[in-house]
Amino acid sequence: MQNTKKCTLCPRKCGVDRSEKTGYCGVSDKIICARAALHFWEEPCISGERGSGAVFFSGCPLKCVYCQNYDIANNKAGKEITTERLAEIFTELKEKGAHNINLVTPTHYTPEIINALSIAKGRGLNIPIAYNCSGYESVNTLKTLENKVDIYITDFKYMDSALAASYSNAPNYPEVAKAALEEMMRQCGNPLFDSKGIMKKGVIVRHLLLPTQLENGKAVVKYVYEKYGDSLYISIMNQYTPTGRFEKFPELNNKVSQKEYDALVDYALSLGVENGFIQEGETANESYIPAFDCQGV
Repeated sequence: MQNTKKCTLCPRKCGVDRSEKTGYCGVSDKIICARAALHFWEEPCISGERGSGAVFFSGCPLKCVYCQNYDIANNKAGKEITTERLAEIFTELKEKGAHNINLVTPTHYTPEIINALSIAKGRGLNIPIAYNCSGYESVNTLKTLENKVDIYITDFKYMDSALAASYSNAPNYPEVAKAALEEMMRQCGNPLFDSKGIMKKGVIVRHLLLPTQLENGKAVVKYVYEKYGDSLYISIMNQYTPTGRFEKFPELNNKVSQKEYDALVDYALSLGVENGFIQEGETANESYIPAFDCQGV
């Protein structure tokens, strides 16, 4: 198993000894968790009626300029916990009725999460484990999760490498995300649901449409659908929320227009996408950003 002594858990491969200092992700080798609670704002097959057991981790290997979870991505919120406590949190969420354990931005804590899952499963944890990530993932790290993760909920942000460089300092995002998605599909492809429509196994690919970036959105949907068809689910999201004033990227100061979003949905339908999710109504609202107040931690 990989460790954090010379960290290469994410595609940044910064090689930092995270027991001594923080990596690109902004955190050390100590688990920092900002929230652990039932979450009702995921796709219907994830949240269901009882909620998804969402565990929000601090730090992030990608750090998009428009990040919707800025406080945790930049390690400005959260509480240090042990692997043993993380295992307890998983069990507590199951006892609260969670349909699944939803690991949000987990990449940089993968070894600790694997250990915590082993402890919790030894104590009877038997609900699906969902790995909820940015899509900027190392295939080698993903391979360590085989037979431990049941569902991948992954972003696919960019097919435009210049856009990825500008917004996320990751010009290699498209090829990294393609390789990561292929590994996710190898592990968890061909979705399975229970009798109530709750996902037990599979892959959901999310694309958050950004203001003025319709062509990038179309390119993402086209690639994913033409490559994988209906063997995965595509979730097209319109909940982009401006988190501040962007002098360098003024286009990010605006919400996505209904016209832009409808155009992307219509494009997906024209390709033949059937297994998908769309958002309706006013979703670009701060109420969709949880309070990172260490609830449940």
